[in-house]
Amino acid sequence: MNKDVLKISDLTKSEIEILLDRAIALKSGKDANACPLIGKSIGLFFEKPSTRTRLSFEAGIYQLGGNAICMTPDELQLGRGETIADTGRTISRYLHAFMMRTFSHAALETLAANSSIPVINGLSDIHHPCQALADVMTLLEKKGRIEGMKVAFIGDGNNVCNSLIEAAALLGFHLTIACPEGFEPHNEILEKSRSLAKSEIIVLRDPREAAGMADALYTDVWVSMGQEKEAEHKKKKFMEYQINTKMLSCAKKDAIVLHCLPAHRGEEITDEVMDGPQSVVFDQAENRLHTQKALLEMLVK
Repeated sequence: MNKDVLKISDLTKSEIEILLDRAIALKSGKDANACPLIGKSIGLFFEKPSTRTRLSFEAGIYQLGGNAICMTPDELQLGRGETIADTGRTISRYLHAFMMRTFSHAALETLAANSSIPVINGLSDIHHPCQALADVMTLLEKKGRIEGMKVAFIGDGNNVCNSLIEAAALLGFHLTIACPEGFEPHNEILEKSRSLAKSEIIVLRDPREAAGMADALYTDVWVSMGQEKEAEHKKKKFMEYQINTKMLSCAKKDAIVLHCLPAHRGEEITDEVMDGPQSVVFDQAENRLHTQKALLEMLVK
């Protein structure tokens, strides 16, 4: 399947369901010796620092029998002025797929438009599809279903939130987003997803209302990479949006707590919640490995 995955909506519902089934099988150890990427080289480009994305992709490619080639802008001619389009044309002659973790989603689209190999978004300023795949796998794993679930995303309407919106529209879970005024998710993504969704996708201000009877509470850092100058302003705006025991008490008694990590403990989430019995954040982090392996199997032939 020679296609790019720059956002969740680049996949169909059926493709995501097949991918999740495969990821669960891979996690269980089924086909542990299968090596579909033998003889394949996958490029991994990091414009932003990474822990989970780099480790999960490198480990996953190795486990599938492939070769991961990691690079940064300074290690390519991009750092000396070569165009993204020419880079895309060049890498297509050497590699079998390319993962890009970058600031600009537009740059990612340009690279994909000029590549003949699958391009995967490892994170951009607008979308984070690999994270959303791990998130829905975690919901399925912990709750036994995805459709009809109520997920509350509390915090900044960022790239993770945008990808969850698309996932909700495709997979039929209800998503309630609570954020301060001025920090809403991408409006075009929100409106398009709402027009396609059979589930509810709601944006409101009150985080406790959003958390009410939720099956899962989800948060992310308030200050993303590249927003350091806005840190103090954003922290003041988001003080009421912390996931703490009081917030958790608004959700269902068996609600799970999600965080895509890294966490700024004491800001968007407290220690007692993150380390508590309802937290599944490290299972969620592990699931990046399994969903990305399934995605690579699907894309690289």
